[in-house]
Amino acid sequence: MRKYATRLRLLGARRLLRPTPVSAVLMILASTAFLFAQTIRQRSHDVKNGERIYKSGCITCHGASGTGAPQTLTEFKRPDTFPDFTRCGQTTPEPNSAWKDVIVHGGPSRGFSEIMPAFGELLTSDQIDDVIAYLRSLCRNNHWARGELNLPRALITEKAFPEDEEVISTAINTRGAPGNTTDIIHEQRFGVHNQIEVDVPIQFQDQSHTWYGGVGDATLGVKREMFSSLRTGSILSLFGGVIVPSGNRSRGFGTGTTTFETFAAFDQLFPTNTFVQLQVGADLPRHTDIAPQTVYWRAALGQSFAGDHGLGRLWSPMVEFVADRDLVDGARTNWNVVPEMQVTISRRQHIRANLGFSQPFTNTRGRQSQVVFYVLWDWADGKLTRGW
Repeated sequence: MRKYATRLRLLGARRLLRPTPVSAVLMILASTAFLFAQTIRQRSHDVKNGERIYKSGCITCHGASGTGAPQTLTEFKRPDTFPDFTRCGQTTPEPNSAWKDVIVHGGPSRGFSEIMPAFGELLTSDQIDDVIAYLRSLCRNNHWARGELNLPRALITEKAFPEDEEVISTAINTRGAPGNTTDIIHEQRFGVHNQIEVDVPIQFQDQSHTWYGGVGDATLGVKREMFSSLRTGSILSLFGGVIVPSGNRSRGFGTGTTTFETFAAFDQLFPTNTFVQLQVGADLPRHTDIAPQTVYWRAALGQSFAGDHGLGRLWSPMVEFVADRDLVDGARTNWNVVPEMQVTISRRQHIRANLGFSQPFTNTRGRQSQVVFYVLWDWADGKLTRGW
């Protein structure tokens, strides 16, 4: 949804914002400095006690090293979801709550195999936390960003965490000329800190009572995590990409020029499961005579709730404040407010949906209100048909 503001202009929203890029950057930096000052305080887990518990029972199936007991010593066929706790790329994107749910309720609680029994009546909550702390120690590379920092995805504001996701996101006009845009987004991690992203928009518009459709300008980009800390709940990433002129400019489906995009994304998680996501960026077209340079800044504020002591279905109400401005004389700043709600759908929580409403609250003349929603599949957590 990074090209959200551009598409609003293509749908007739050509007037925008006035806060300067410098003031926006200063606001982001000031917020970042404040947020870094806080620390997520958690109970001190006893790794040695966790190791003792693990070796007294878990070792039978998961093996001494956490890679799985030898097949010749087990009585079950190992499922394809069987974990290897030494594989940092497999384990670090998963939050502790996912592991705890499986330990407390057994594998079926998250759509995994029944061979994983429930230990909720055999171990206390603190003992389970100690076991999880020990399992975390089996990953020897501490440079991977932890899954707790993979915050709920907002409708428009980009987050900092590198992801493995497929997203289908749609925005539908609710007033003015009918029209809609659906983005098909592929995100894939590579290495410890990096992610590639491909975003292909498909647009339909009613122009003078005739419907036209086509592919818009597609985005190819790379996001790199620059810093993450579970202790402070903070993560920062930078993005660089190219928006190719694959859309039909005459129909309003594209800018007609190659555009370079860059942004910084900073996310902050608080001990109460409140979170803030901040993004500031720019679209820099090659030919400024047919498409202006644009700056944008966005913020999402949300709170996550989950039943069953934090292990159940996750509900995340959010509100976003979205702004952009063309870098031309006399341009004005557009602001939109976007209330929304994300919810996990599958038991494994790898299928999620978000529904919201984007409402202009400055320069409203000629700018569209939109219903915006997406369906997200975190494919690194399992197949689309699994985990239900």
